[in-house]
Amino acid sequence: KKSVSPAADNTKVRTVSGFSGSGTKPLRIAANTFDRIYQKHGKECAADLYVRSPANDADLGREPTYWFVGKVVADPDAGPPPPSVRAAVLAQKRLVLEYAQRELRPQNLGGKYANGLQIWTAPGDSELDVVQNKVPLTRVEGSTADLLAEENFDVRDVGFNPEIYVGDEIRDGGLRVTRDEEGKPTRPVFEINEGQ
Repeated sequence: KKSVSPAADNTKVRTVSGFSGSGTKPLRIAANTFDRIYQKHGKECAADLYVRSPANDADLGREPTYWFVGKVVADPDAGPPPPSVRAAVLAQKRLVLEYAQRELRPQNLGGKYANGLQIWTAPGDSELDVVQNKVPLTRVEGSTADLLAEENFDVRDVGFNPEIYVGDEIRDGGLRVTRDEEGKPTRPVFEINEGQ
């Protein structure tokens, strides 16, 4: 069997050429796929995504900061075996990172801060629990080359729904949390008063 690099195998990876605007079509396809899978299976097949730039944290002299960049889904009806959240992230890793550094938060994740970007996950639709320090984040390590071992994996079985900033978020930034280097909360759990 001929060996194919994962980047050249369009059934394994969503590709982005690296040119400005080149991610528009793959992003649209990923978002449509996300919607189709999420509508059928809900948050149980999803994971929230956060991106961290250790270079930006060091430059600003602050605690590790994790920026919410969107969500991924993995279709549990696909396979066998069904794709894992890790595979969903790895198959779309470049798309997620390109979007985060170019479109969402270039001042913290792009340019000189783009080297060494990390992707972290939390359970699907857990943004409030993450903010309240109830949920740790889990780092996704690996590369698209790891997908070659998953023979039945197909990128059409995973999707990405990017976070979109509106209003003041464009200037000030959207959801972000601080954690330690292992993704664990550094502050105690707190509740948000629903009556206020």
